[in-house]
Amino acid sequence: MKTLVSRVALATVLLGSSMLAVAADVVPRVSAPKDAKVFIVSPKNGATVDKTFTVKFGMKGLVLKPAGDETPGSGHHHLLVDQKALPDPTLPIPATDSVIHYGKAQTETQLTLTPGKHTLQLVAGDKGHMQFNPTVASKVITINVK
Repeated sequence: MKTLVSRVALATVLLGSSMLAVAADVVPRVSAPKDAKVFIVSPKNGATVDKTFTVKFGMKGLVLKPAGDETPGSGHHHLLVDQKALPDPTLPIPATDSVIHYGKAQTETQLTLTPGKHTLQLVAGDKGHMQFNPTVASKVITINVK
């Protein structure tokens, strides 16, 4: 009987732990403010740019705030370089060489890219780097690097 109780206790602990782990993976998405949008101010779609160039970000309908800021209706930029698709909206936006975070509320950046065609897209993230619901993303633009 003592072994059965131990096994039941162990099963309960493991089940409870796995349920908490699953619940922790589900991060709620914040509703996007009505008419929220992000856009690339420059360069323009189809532009030819030098190897190192400036990308300027725009935002409307959201208050630009750094990551972690609790202000309702606020967010910050993430720049996607040569990405074929948006990141998984159920997870925080990853930070990689091609998904760049601007969590200090930056409005522009200097990029250095190899010669050739490249794509750029902005995605707004909330205080915890989650995409809004629905996702607030710019149009994808294509640029030519000299």
